[in-house]
Amino acid sequence: QVQLVESGGGVVQPGGSLRLSCLVSGTIFSSDVMGWYRRPSGKGRELVAAITSGGITNYADSVKGRFTVSRDNAKNTVYLQMNSLKPEDTAIYYCNLIRTITSVSFWGQGTQVIVSS
Repeated sequence: QVQLVESGGGVVQPGGSLRLSCLVSGTIFSSDVMGWYRRPSGKGRELVAAITSGGITNYADSVKGRFTVSRDNAKNTVYLQMNSLKPEDTAIYYCNLIRTITSVSFWGQGTQVIVSS
């Protein structure tokens, strides 16, 4: 069984930075894709960034150049470095693991990020 636990959310002023971490317990396959989604208040969940075990990344247009996703396979951890934060980045951020060989998706419980002055 795979479990994902996020940490690092909080309140930050516009222009500030935060780093989210997601620790994965259980077996991770090299074909698993990991990433981050977010759900702004009153809206649906949207992809923020994803990364393969080989380091191939994909970003939402709204965060390109500001957010960086990275993955430490030895530590079973994926990170989201968020810089130049904007109020519209306020959301609950969820860690995600997609087991591509079975198409099963695993989710963390979410961590709140609030960008406000």
